[in-house]
Amino acid sequence: MRYNIKTLLAVGMAAAVLTACSGGGTETKDSGQTVSETDGAGGAAVQEADSTTGSKDSVIVVMGPTSEPEAGFDPAYGWGAGEHVHEPLIQSTLTVTTTDLKIGYDLATDMEASEDGLTWTVKIRDDASFTDGEKLTAADVVFTYNTLRDTSSVNDFTMLDRAEAVDDTTVRFYLKRPYSIWPYTMAIVGILPEHAYGPDYGEHPVGSGRYILKQWDRGQQVIFEANPDYYGEAPKMRKVTVLFMEEDAAFAAVMAGQADIAYTAASYSDQTVPGYELLAFDTVDNRGFNLPAIPAGSVSEQGVPLGNDFTSDVLVRRAINIGIDRDEMIEHVLNGYGSPAYSVCDKMPWYEPDAQVKYDPAGAAALLDEAGWTPGADGIRTKDGLRAELTFLYPASDSVRQALAADSADQLRKLGIDTKTEGVDWDTAYTRAQSEPLLWGWGAHTPMELYNIYHTMEKTGLAEYSPYANQTVDRYMDEALAESDLEASYELWKKAQWDGTAGITQEGDIPWIWLVNIDHLYWSREGLQVAEQKLHPHGHGWSIVNNVDQWSWK
Repeated sequence: MRYNIKTLLAVGMAAAVLTACSGGGTETKDSGQTVSETDGAGGAAVQEADSTTGSKDSVIVVMGPTSEPEAGFDPAYGWGAGEHVHEPLIQSTLTVTTTDLKIGYDLATDMEASEDGLTWTVKIRDDASFTDGEKLTAADVVFTYNTLRDTSSVNDFTMLDRAEAVDDTTVRFYLKRPYSIWPYTMAIVGILPEHAYGPDYGEHPVGSGRYILKQWDRGQQVIFEANPDYYGEAPKMRKVTVLFMEEDAAFAAVMAGQADIAYTAASYSDQTVPGYELLAFDTVDNRGFNLPAIPAGSVSEQGVPLGNDFTSDVLVRRAINIGIDRDEMIEHVLNGYGSPAYSVCDKMPWYEPDAQVKYDPAGAAALLDEAGWTPGADGIRTKDGLRAELTFLYPASDSVRQALAADSADQLRKLGIDTKTEGVDWDTAYTRAQSEPLLWGWGAHTPMELYNIYHTMEKTGLAEYSPYANQTVDRYMDEALAESDLEASYELWKKAQWDGTAGITQEGDIPWIWLVNIDHLYWSREGLQVAEQKLHPHGHGWSIVNNVDQWSWK
């Protein structure tokens, strides 16, 4: 049976599009709640933005409602960071990630790590100013990092002891522990002005980046204008309007010609819209599920049941890894817009290509036989009186994960595993994922994604959602963080995935099964030249405009 998301979304879509086109009525959100939509929730924004369509130095971009930063455009509260990592546009950063996900410079002109990895010295340019005319100095960088260390609930700054200004153009970071990937943190931290920072900064940000926040209408739109005093190359796109719309409304805006580029889903990919083309961007936005790697019977400190008697068998986990046809999933669930996933960091500089496996249902069956899980009269495998059974959980609001869960369950039934799926809210999902597989989304421009998922937690002695522990894997990742040479650390991150005999992929422990990387799809007006994109991380949002200053019209 095919579980195409277009099938799952079909009911009611036409009515939703007609409602969105009318600019009024009601709009049903993913949560199932119905909210009133004034001219607003898209209408007024589109009307305003429509007047700029066709300009040779402006562009209208449509993102989902969750891309709007609730706390405003303040790096201390997640702007530029978090799950949907992106360049902050309004603020400058010390470093940037390049199109090949290596490290380049923005404000920084040079950096050096001490031999023990505990001190980073960064030189910064002396020609950067904030949009209020004040010069940006090392004191502003120090203020930013020490502020985020004390207040940020999004970025991890537990490794930072303090930042100090050596002089106006030199900053020194003192770390509590070696952290070779510190440059990746510096790439997403927008620099704040010490003299102009206060409680309302998020609504009225002052920065030194490529753009100025000209207007923000909550729930509708954000308008950016080029910073005339920017120290770098002047943006080609001098005005960028971002509209926030639900998926159906975004498609309706495209059909009405009221957007230049708008996010969309694979369910719309077989549509044809006159004057637009469908763009697909590679991502490290992966979907997969955890497989609890310890037996059932224990509980967490909060009383949450841990472990699963079926998936605690490593041969079962390896069988599932090779018993899933990822190419079939991409074709049937994503309409062909995706790539197979085998690790949480596919295609990144620290990805180990040997993590890949071939689809081998016969081999999967043989592993299950070897583990003692033999088919019963009904075709379902059993062992010592236990049935081979799984419930795939997925967030009830996410149709893509629902379809992937259904496809995974369908494929595993053919191996003699009794499977079902269940949509749940996130509070329930986080609890039950300690003992059952849950469809997750991950992917970031930092090796810490690997660490956060697989490294043993000091408090529990297990990786949280597997639950899982492997001292060899921990050692590789600890050595990677302690490495004074960033690029040399990549090889250690690769070994944590698979070193030829051990690891978290291939014939290793397999506490997670990675299924697909989902292409990020956009309807783009003909004539719009979108600059080369680096791999998009998890989250279909701000990443598309990382280099909007380089876009152009032909």
